[in-house]
Amino acid sequence: MKKTVLSILFGAFTLLSNAQEFAKIDKSVMDATYFPENATKRAFIKDKEKQVEAEPKIRILYSRPLKKGRTIFGDVVKYGESWRIGANESTEILFLTDAVFGGTNVKAGRYTLIAIPKEKEWTIKLNSINDGWGNYSYDASFDIASVTVPTTTSENEIEALSIIMYEKSKNVVHIKIGWDKTIAEIPVTLK
Repeated sequence: MKKTVLSILFGAFTLLSNAQEFAKIDKSVMDATYFPENATKRAFIKDKEKQVEAEPKIRILYSRPLKKGRTIFGDVVKYGESWRIGANESTEILFLTDAVFGGTNVKAGRYTLIAIPKEKEWTIKLNSINDGWGNYSYDASFDIASVTVPTTTSENEIEALSIIMYEKSKNVVHIKIGWDKTIAEIPVTLK
C-alpha cells in the first residue's frame, strides 16, 4: 500500500513538473537601456572614480515590436491616442536619482512611459501605475508629469522600436525613441 501511494505521488509530481513548459519566444522581445550606457559593465572598470560615474541613473525596460512593412504612425499607432511605447507590457522607466521631467520634479522610483503621438509632435507622460499590459492599465489621473516634444524624420527606416539615452549637456539626458522613420527625444534633467 505504501509503495502504491508513493508511486502515485511520484507519478503525479513527474506529470506536473513536465507540464511546465517554457514560453515560446515573443514576437516583440523585451530589451533594456541604461544611462549611462556603460552602467551594466561598471564592474569591469578599473578606475574607481570612473566606476562611480558609471553607476546607473536611469533604466528603461520595453518590448521591441518590428515594422514588418507596415505603416506605423497614424495606422498601427493611432495619432492622438495613448500608446505604451512598445508592445506587450507597458514601458517602464526607473529613475535611480531624483529628476526633472517636463518641468516637474520627480522622485527616484519606477514609472510608466506613455506617448500620445501626433504627426509632428509627441506628448510623453510619466505615470505612477506600474506592471500593466498595453494601454489597458493606463489611467491619465495617475499622470505625474508630461512634456510635448517635436518629432524628426530619420533618413533610415528603423525596423525595431529602439530606445537609447545620452547626455545632451551636463545632467541633461535625452531619451531618444525611434521607429519606422520617426524619432522623438525627451529631455530629463538629473538632480
